[in-house]
Amino acid sequence: MAHHEHAADHAHHDGKPQGIRRWLTTTNHKDIGTMYLVFSLAMFLIGGLFAMVIRAELFQPGLQFVDPGFFNQMTTMHALVMVFGAVMPATVGLANWMIPMQIGAPDMALPRMNLFSFWLLFFAFMLLLSTLFLPGGAPAAGWTLYPPLVLQTGDAFPVAVFAVHLMGASSIMGAINVIVTIMNMRAPGMGLLKMPLFTWSWLITAYLLIAVMPVLAGGVTMLLTDHFFATSFFNPAGGGDPVLFQHVFWFFGHPEVYIMILPAFGIVSEILQTFSRKPIFGYETMVYAIASIAFLSFIVWAHHMFTVGMPLAGQMFFTLSTMLIAIPTGVKVFNWTATMWRGSLSFEPPMLFAIAFLFLFTIGGFSGLMLAIAPADFQYHDTYFVVAHFHYVLVPGAVFAIMAAVYYWLPKWTGHMYDMKLATFHFWMSTIFVNVLFFPQHFLGLAGMPRRIPDYATQFADWNMVSSIGAFGFGLSQLLFVYIIIKAARGGEKATAQVWDQPAGLEWTVPSPAPYHTFDTAPEVK
Repeated sequence: MAHHEHAADHAHHDGKPQGIRRWLTTTNHKDIGTMYLVFSLAMFLIGGLFAMVIRAELFQPGLQFVDPGFFNQMTTMHALVMVFGAVMPATVGLANWMIPMQIGAPDMALPRMNLFSFWLLFFAFMLLLSTLFLPGGAPAAGWTLYPPLVLQTGDAFPVAVFAVHLMGASSIMGAINVIVTIMNMRAPGMGLLKMPLFTWSWLITAYLLIAVMPVLAGGVTMLLTDHFFATSFFNPAGGGDPVLFQHVFWFFGHPEVYIMILPAFGIVSEILQTFSRKPIFGYETMVYAIASIAFLSFIVWAHHMFTVGMPLAGQMFFTLSTMLIAIPTGVKVFNWTATMWRGSLSFEPPMLFAIAFLFLFTIGGFSGLMLAIAPADFQYHDTYFVVAHFHYVLVPGAVFAIMAAVYYWLPKWTGHMYDMKLATFHFWMSTIFVNVLFFPQHFLGLAGMPRRIPDYATQFADWNMVSSIGAFGFGLSQLLFVYIIIKAARGGEKATAQVWDQPAGLEWTVPSPAPYHTFDTAPEVK
């Protein structure tokens, strides 16, 4: 191990390069974790801005502010930025920061690759956002990039494909790093079934990433060759089939949504046990449930495509396999509830977000079960009901869990307590407005309002107005979140090593702020 304590450590006693160089060349997992988290916050605000354009346009019927083409660009960019730029990098940032601390490792296993994967992601997004200024504007085919719809993208098309490739490569490298770190660098005495659930959830997520990112890369490369090299993978005129793209895309796309939510499950498990002051109920079943969800995520993809003309056997298979996922997910919800049962609960901001996650994620789960029923899906498909469903699992699901994680670990990162009153206010604002924003969309969808359109019939006007008011309320509430974080980073009440009342896990045994190098000698785990 000696030669890994490289020369930088001798130059400064704490091993920190100074100034801007520290951030450009660092291989420290905490610095890289911080960069991922700051990047993800910036993307969250940019993606939120795109959503504001969408909701401003839909505030009233008729074309108000933007032309339909630009509206399509906004829906596409909003999705791509939120999925690949906000949610995924946030969970990777948390993994970078927390996994080495949770398993008692000095750093990630592959520090240089770690830095490389961050900068790849950064440039991928600079490329993607630059497409807004190209002739013909940004991609406008929805985040799914379906052919032939993708043909309405102008010069941005190859740039978007290249950006997706870079994001994918960054994700794969991040995932390899997580797996190698967890497998090889656990503290002595820490068996796999002694790991914290957050670490477990990321180990399983990492395998999902390695399995599906190449599939997306293949799909978009075939789009590219169809476009520029006269192949006909998806062009019926040359014997291709556009439905093939949907199969390839969703074989990536459905595991992808679990890539976003599994780390969230891990976070919520950590937080609920801390603030219930008792260990998680059914730890092993939780691990098996995460693994089962990950396995099942591969055999449900075509539930996104019930309306393409699938044989009845196909519809039945994908209905049943999708319903099957509800079982391990139900196990998790049961265990979370059982953890809180008769616990000594206290309601700090992380706990509030974790409980909101529990309720609202479950609503998203139930609307997913409705969508899984093939004959019913013929009515719901491509309506706002689908938008309501996936936003309930992604916003009060993944995003709330990430916010809970920030409020949970921020004192450990900065060494300062944040303003609890403001954070509680941020929680209530976010929770109220997220429901004002997305709940009416269920009604709009059931009444038949199609998704991804800039204009709509007057019968949908009232609920759209309510939804847009919710959107602006939710968007503004997040500025408060930014303020809370900056205020805590700049100073405030000193945090203790434990931060909370008797939390479980190795990260609470080191001082707050966490030292630049943790665990130079590995801790013993009993």
